[in-house]
Amino acid sequence: MDATERFAATVAEPAGEMRLDVAALCLAAHAHPHLDIDRECAVLDDLARRCPTPTFDGMRAYLFETLGFRGNSRDYGDPENSFLDSVVQRRLGIPISLAVVMMEVGRRIGAPAHGVGMPGHFLVMDAAREGVWCDPFHGGALLDIEGCRKLFARVHGNARGFSRALLVPTGPHAIVARMLANLENGRLASDPMALTWLCELHMALPDLSPGQREQLASTKRSVQARWN
Repeated sequence: MDATERFAATVAEPAGEMRLDVAALCLAAHAHPHLDIDRECAVLDDLARRCPTPTFDGMRAYLFETLGFRGNSRDYGDPENSFLDSVVQRRLGIPISLAVVMMEVGRRIGAPAHGVGMPGHFLVMDAAREGVWCDPFHGGALLDIEGCRKLFARVHGNARGFSRALLVPTGPHAIVARMLANLENGRLASDPMALTWLCELHMALPDLSPGQREQLASTKRSVQARWN
């Protein structure tokens, strides 16, 4: 099964069974053709085994203080920030990719963490504690709801439109969709081959609206027409 087929099979699984790490690595394999997805999953296994304290806070300290995972503030738009294998290897990423690392390590150590798709800045929520969020881009800083509001205001210039409803867990399919959208709207948009496979992967996601599916198909047709 190639990376495209494996991606489609993975995202076809129900949310509670879908392997987010596998989906993200299948995505990365399209940019890194020789990527061994199972080996990269084993790298995450090893990362989790080395976590000394199997709790949410223990994981935060391990990833951000001990290992030095951090947000790539120097080159936020680098596509490598979105490819999970590169994020783990370089210990650099953007909020959503760093969140995936946290979620997958947390799943492995029995300290579940939820991704939270706050507009403009992805967060992670401790599944075991009410009202506790984490900013993976800024050193895994812990946030309460007021801290989330301030972060939202910093990103958007004001806090208008902020509400607690923006801080609920985001499902794995929506996380993958957001990762794809980030790449589709970034530097890879100028690469016809990359934009084509990004659209193909995006269209494999379930529960897209007819309008979303048609927009992706239209983008793919337009790219291929220019390419040919």
